[in-house]
This record gives sequence, structure tokens and C-alpha cells, in this order.
Amino acid sequence: MDIGLVSCTKSKREHTAPPKDLYDESAFFRKARQFALANHDDWYILSAKHGLLDPDGEPIEPYDETLSGASVKRKRNWSKMVYTQLSDNGLLTDETRLVFHAGRDYYDELVPLVDDADATITIETPTDGLQYGETLAWYNDHL
Repeated sequence: MDIGLVSCTKSKREHTAPPKDLYDESAFFRKARQFALANHDDWYILSAKHGLLDPDGEPIEPYDETLSGASVKRKRNWSKMVYTQLSDNGLLTDETRLVFHAGRDYYDELVPLVDDADATITIETPTDGLQYGETLAWYNDHL
């Protein structure tokens, strides 16, 4: 099972919307979503406020939270929540590949938890280390 995990973005619609539409004010989110839809079996959103979101889930209100610049404690607590959500959704099984379309703040504390899971899970971070413009160019080149 190949799962794309796309991070939330600061830019959001100004009104309540399904998760897959809330963040589409962001060029990064639009490109990462398009890539995830074309290249993964399924995809989810990593929300700084809600954790793991089903893109087609219940509409949510705009919010102003981010993991960028958050304390290690905040990121660890968030990562534990997301790990539990991944597990509860049956996404931490043998032969799962998790592909993070997100900045390091959204996976640095989560990856060690996934690595310790009782399953063989592959983790990929295709845009790791790229600046914002380079990341957008990567998606342009791969769409």
C-alpha cells in the first residue's frame, strides 16, 4: 500500500471546507495533492491542528496552527497523535510505503515512531532538503 502524506499549509480558504479543499489556496498543496492523487494508492493530510485528515472527511474550519518553529515537545506530542491515527486507520502494516510531502517539522519526530512499528514500512521524503521554490519545481518536473 502506497500512502502519500501531504502537510497542511498556512494559506487556507476563509470558510469551512472539506480537508482536500481547505488548503488549495497554496501552490505547494495543489501540486503535492495532484502528485499524491497520480502516484499513490491513497493520500491523507497532515494537519498541525487535527493530525491525520481524510481528504474527503467532514468539513473543517480554517485555523492558524503550524508545526514550523514549534517546540520539540509539541512536535513529539503531535507525532504520537498522528502515529495512533495511522495505526487506527490500518496504515501501519507490512509493505506499506509512506511518502511525506511535507517539511521536516511534520515528519522528524514521526519517523522514529513508524520505524519502531511492528511492521515493515518504507518511508520516503522526496523533497527533503529542498527550498520552497525547488520543491515546487520538483513537483512541476514530476507531474
